[in-house]
This record gives sequence, structure tokens and C-alpha cells, in this order.
Amino acid sequence: MIQITNPIYFDYHSTTPVDKRVVELMLYYMTTAFGNASSTDHAYGDEAEKAVFQASNNVAKLVDASPKEVIFTSGATESINLVIQGNISINNIAEIKPCIAVLPVEHKAVLDTCNMLSKKKLIEVINLQVDSKGRLDLEYLEKVCATRISLLCVMAANNEVGNIYPIQEIGQIAQTYNIPFLCDASQAVGKIPINFEEWGITYLAISAHKLYGPKGSGALVVKRGSQLNPILFGGGHQKGLRSGTLNVPGIVGLGEACRLRMLEMEEDEKAITDLRDKLQSLLLEKIPGLVINGDVANRLSGNLHISIPDVPNSAIIARVRQKLAISTGAACSSGVEAPSHVLQAMNLSPEIIEGALRIGIGKFTKIEEIEQAAEILSLAVQQTRQVIYF
Repeated sequence: MIQITNPIYFDYHSTTPVDKRVVELMLYYMTTAFGNASSTDHAYGDEAEKAVFQASNNVAKLVDASPKEVIFTSGATESINLVIQGNISINNIAEIKPCIAVLPVEHKAVLDTCNMLSKKKLIEVINLQVDSKGRLDLEYLEKVCATRISLLCVMAANNEVGNIYPIQEIGQIAQTYNIPFLCDASQAVGKIPINFEEWGITYLAISAHKLYGPKGSGALVVKRGSQLNPILFGGGHQKGLRSGTLNVPGIVGLGEACRLRMLEMEEDEKAITDLRDKLQSLLLEKIPGLVINGDVANRLSGNLHISIPDVPNSAIIARVRQKLAISTGAACSSGVEAPSHVLQAMNLSPEIIEGALRIGIGKFTKIEEIEQAAEILSLAVQQTRQVIYF
């Protein structure tokens, strides 16, 4: 076992610590009420079933949906695959090849799934347009939607630069052209308000571990009346859309995390914004040449995506990794030596991309950690520049 020497944790976009209140409730459903939610011939199964129902309510309330529209999965990646592959299996019955429009800064779960289907010649893919700040071109989006599109994929918030996208406007466009709309909201749910019912979203993907819940638990909210074929078979659980024994502790954890975010999100996010702005101010003051990436007017409270153009991000990570947990990009690409597809889609210069660092803070971040992190990063940049230039 690797012993953690308590570096400051600033990688909240990758994953969040599980709220201790969530852990306590999950433990009860692991050790005491451990029944199978589908085995309702006795009290253990009954209690598990009630817990799943309550979790459905909690998830639905947070995103303004109906509990009957909530399907539990292992996380947003599975939810996204279920939508894209499940939609294509329906649309391939027609003679015309299905066409999916995607935001080029989407999570790899969207992009890689679409690429796989495209290579098999099962679909066509149209990339939507973004500018150097990662902002979506809504006029081009509408032009694309006016053509034959089988599915529209636009995330609610970006997992690297933190951009928040105008989901309500996008949903209205999708409704106008009668296009199913998949929204990966894994980075957004619990941080910004989401209204599934009114915003024209057809499918909404959620991951528990992005909102202080457990890893390996998530949900897909499916609009009533939508057609979707399963990609997992066996048992016909959850209306036949997702077979498999329900992960009751994980589902309970997701539900409780959603309940707590509903109560605490507004106050927490204001405090997180203040901490982020403080860190940004300190870094701009201490690090000459620092650049802030993304749409600073519309971004997640905890997001600070920076670039130091003359300093490779790998050199900074090497210097700070024992003191500060930050990342060079999305966790889905960790260990892969490749430039960020998000920053490339934004058409940023190689220097900006190579010097990029993603900082994510959350509800457990303290002001002392903000000040310490600013010192750690600025010193690392200073030391690296001395090596490079002298």
C-alpha cells in the first residue's frame, strides 16, 4: 500500500472525497440492510428496494426529473455508452446511416464511443464548433440540427477547462428539430442547477464520485417515452434497460450525495468560488506570464485551468506532486502521453497546451490550502525557469 503523506488535494474534477455522511449510510446497507433489491420475498429485500426508491427520488429532485426516469448505472461512462449504442441499434433499422453531432471537447466516453462506431461504419459523426475559449457556436449547432441528426451530444460542463454550456438553449434547439439530446452532466450535477424536465434534455448522465459520492455508481435519467435499447442483458432489471443486480450501497450513496447537494449546493458553491478567485489572484500575482484558459465568465466554481507557456507542465508536476495534487488534464487520459484533445479543439498554441495545468477545488478545501498552494506552485515555476534559462 502506498502511504499518502497528505499533499493538498486540488483534483476535484477527477474525483471528490466521499462525504462522511454518505459513507455512514452506505455502511448500513453493506452490513445490516444488505438484501438484494430484487429479492422482495422477505424484509431484507423489501428494505433494499425502499432504499433504491428513495435514492431515485433524491436523484430526481436534484435535477428536476421524475423518479421513474432514473436508471442506475456504474457511472457516467456506462450511461453514455447505453445512450449512444442503444440509440444506434434502434436507428440502424432504417436505411439511412445514423448521424451524431458531438461537442469536440466532450469526455472521452462520448468521443471514443462515437469513434468506435464510426470506424465500424455504423454512424457518421459531425463535430460542432468551439472557439479559443471553448465556447460553443450556437448558430452552427442549429445549422447542424437542421440536417438529419440522430443524436446530439453536448456536455453540461467541461471536465478540463470548466466551461458551463447553455444547456437550456441547446435543449430548445434540439426540441425544435425533434432530436434526442444526450447531456453528460457528470461535472455539473450538484454544482449548478439542472432542470431535466424543462430544458429539453432526453438523456442525462451522472456520476456519484463527482459530487461527494462513491466511485462505481451513477445514473442515467431517461425522458419518458424515449426509445432506447439495452447493451447489458440478463434479468431485465430496471425496466429492461440495465440488467444486473442493483448495487444498493452505491445507489444509496449516490442518492444521499444528491440529497445533500440539494441542501448545500448554493452555499458551498459560493464559498468555492471565493476560494478559486483567491487562488487565481495569487497565482496571477506570483507567476509572470500565467494564462487562464476557458470561458472565465461561465465556468464551474471550483475550476481554475492555467497555462505557463514557457514551462512544461510535466516539470511542474514532478516538482509539486509530493505537496500538491493537481493534474495536466482529464483523469480518463492519465498515463497517456498525448496533448489534451480539449485544448487542441480550442486551437490553442502548442506552448499553451504543453504548459497547461488543471486545478480543481471543492467543498472541503480550506483557505490555508489556497495560500499554501499558491506558494508551492509559484516556487516550482521559479525553480523550473531557473533550470531552463540558466
